Amino acid sequence: MPKIKTHSGAKKRFKLTKNGKVKRGKAFRSHILTKKSTKLKRGFRKAAYADKTNTAAVKRMLPYA
Repeated sequence: MPKIKTHSGAKKRFKLTKNGKVKRGKAFRSHILTKKSTKLKRGFRKAAYADKTNTAAVKRMLPYA
């Protein structure tokens, strides 16, 4: 069997944890930050986990992670 290519966009955005969860960053943190409250922006720093409905799709894009 030939090797499977890793999805370039997915490898930049997701990491797999030891228990098989998919870790992701939060959205809406790149620009127009003057309108957003400090409390909201502080929440963007924390990592989150991808929903279980998307986990299988992300794992398919990261075959060797």
